[in-house]
Amino acid sequence: MKSNPDPGPGSTDESPAAPETPAERRRRRAVFLRELAEARELRERVQPRRTKERRMREAMRMRTFRI
Repeated sequence: MKSNPDPGPGSTDESPAAPETPAERRRRRAVFLRELAEARELRERVQPRRTKERRMREAMRMRTFRI
């Protein structure tokens, strides 16, 4: 019995044999940050009051710890 089965060709796990290049990492990061910004904009449209409260709390926190 195999203790660690092969995930198969449809797996999203990256192979440790093929390290990612800095360019690929930057591209993936850019995509992630775009999607994150899009999700934040959507949340602002869906829950404007909560978003405003969150922004106010974050601004207060930034002012509190500013040196």
